Amino acid sequence: MRKLIIASMAAAAFSLAACSEKAQQETSEAGAAVADDAAAAGDAVAEGAAEAGDTVAAGAADAADATAAAAKDAGNAVEGTVKAAGDAADNAGDKIAEETKKAEANDKK
Repeated sequence: MRKLIIASMAAAAFSLAACSEKAQQETSEAGAAVADDAAAAGDAVAEGAAEAGDTVAAGAADAADATAAAAKDAGNAVEGTVKAAGDAADNAGDKIAEETKKAEANDKK
């Protein structure tokens, strides 16, 4: 009887050991799969962040170009306005000189 109990316990221990090895293998495989999934998710996040960064950089470059073009256009408009004001002042000066000559000529008569 004693031998039967010892043999049964040995068989049970062997079964548990075999089950444990199988469970360990499955756990190891599941852990590897989870690690692979986490790495793939990390890669996807990094790629998305890089694409977002590229999009922001391109948008900033476009905005800078548009701002520079607007500043150039504004500068040209100011330059044109100043030139027109200078021309108007010259014409007014010429007109004043002309009218002054006429007035002096009338005074002499």
